[in-house]
Amino acid sequence: MTIRILIVDDEALLRMAFSTILEAEPDMEPVGEAPDGIQAVRLARQLRPDVVLMDVRMPGTDGIEATRQIIRVSPQSRVLILTTFDLDEYAFAGLNAGASGFLLKNTRPEQLLTAIRKLAAGDAVVSPRITRRLLEHFRPHIPDGTRADPDERLSRLSARERGVLVQVGRGLTNAEIAATLHLAEATVKAHLGRILQKLELRDRIQAVVFAHESRLIHPERGGRGSGAGCPPRGLSRPSAGSPKG
Repeated sequence: MTIRILIVDDEALLRMAFSTILEAEPDMEPVGEAPDGIQAVRLARQLRPDVVLMDVRMPGTDGIEATRQIIRVSPQSRVLILTTFDLDEYAFAGLNAGASGFLLKNTRPEQLLTAIRKLAAGDAVVSPRITRRLLEHFRPHIPDGTRADPDERLSRLSARERGVLVQVGRGLTNAEIAATLHLAEATVKAHLGRILQKLELRDRIQAVVFAHESRLIHPERGGRGSGAGCPPRGLSRPSAGSPKG
């Protein structure tokens, strides 16, 4: 499968650099570039990319608002926020707008490529530190898609699906869940798809938050029936490195 990518940044040299990196990968194709949020939304509606690399600080419509609009016009697209600034408010605002990941622009190329592949496969890309702060401090402000009582929604899941949700809530990747529960990775992915559908959640990040909101995961114990005695690990993803300044 070729991952189709839209690049959004107000700096032409950065767009060129990202495009050059992506074109060298046999499974990736940069399908468009946009210098601002308005054009990004237009191109997303037209091109329906798999992944959008999104700058935050742009003139006019910024990356946060562009993300919010792209999720509406192209819901299958996964947005990866890229910023120079390691600020929690950017991560929160971007994830709250519907982004599936957050990395710094000085992330190494191989980490960026790994992140893109993870997003295309349905994983989230957020550093453990940011996930932890989202859960501990911003939880009341994160839309969790609540449409019914959490216990009623949990009752929709099979025992296996509930077990998978516990591991998702702890921050494990699909591969790690497969190893923990002795399942094929494709089986875990299928379970996760059904979990999102049954719980009326948009993506993996909302599933993590729901697992905590519903008390399926207890930070001090690691979750009911999970056998974990440690706090949630966050979403284990490539380290973003340190900001340029």
